[in-house]
Amino acid sequence: MTVGHAPPPSLPDISPVSLLEEVIPAARSGSGRRAGVPRWLRRTIGPLLLLVTWQVLSSTGILPADVLASPGTIARAGWELIADGTLPHAMGVSLQRVAVGLLLGGTIGVSLALVSGLSRLGEDLVDATVQMLRTVPWVGLIPLFIIWLGIGEAPKVALIALGVAFHLYLNVYAGIRGVDAQLVEAGESLGLKRWGLIRHVVLPGALPGAMTGLRYSLATAWLALVFGESINADAGIGFLMNQAREFFRTDVIVVCLVVYAFLGLLADAVVRTLERLLLQWRPTFTGQ
Repeated sequence: MTVGHAPPPSLPDISPVSLLEEVIPAARSGSGRRAGVPRWLRRTIGPLLLLVTWQVLSSTGILPADVLASPGTIARAGWELIADGTLPHAMGVSLQRVAVGLLLGGTIGVSLALVSGLSRLGEDLVDATVQMLRTVPWVGLIPLFIIWLGIGEAPKVALIALGVAFHLYLNVYAGIRGVDAQLVEAGESLGLKRWGLIRHVVLPGALPGAMTGLRYSLATAWLALVFGESINADAGIGFLMNQAREFFRTDVIVVCLVVYAFLGLLADAVVRTLERLLLQWRPTFTGQ
């Protein structure tokens, strides 16, 4: 009587594929649990807690009104400024300054980046000068702008344009020089000439860097606006803040700061929308 060998016990499949098949459903089930709470609601919990704490501290007297007004007082002040047209007019003036400065600075910054990024000769002529000038604190140029351009709108717009131009130049230049050389070689093998390569390979490859530069530029534009509207301004959000400072109106000052933050958030949302429209070809990680 022969005794056969028993087959070896089967080992569990521990290949990377099987591990991923086990991990991915678990991750999806976890995300499904989080899907019960809308994301916009989760994002508002922190600001709401801050407002509640602020109101409680003001109501109990721990935070005096002459130091910082309560959220209720600030809301009433904001509504009064909106009702009499003061705040909409100030926002319109400030938005116009930012728009003109952004257009002027963006045109200069992108043009210099194209000259420097697409040509070695252009880099030799432009990049060293721009890199030297960008190390100069642009806020420190306000006295010179006043001497050169007076105290009207020109120095305010010039200050915004200067801050915008450097950010766009650096990011567009880095985006152009960061294009994969293999993509350029592939375009050349397909018969693309210089302008065809620039249009179909280099510029699309530099677009993510340009979008990043635009986001930084918008943030810098609002910062430059705060400094610019301190130059003998007779209108704008900065003018309202200066008036409120003279009369110790912390409620109006906070309203102006909230408007600055709201406008900056709105501008960032516009850039995010442009990124989704222009960079649909680029898959990105959106978090888990």
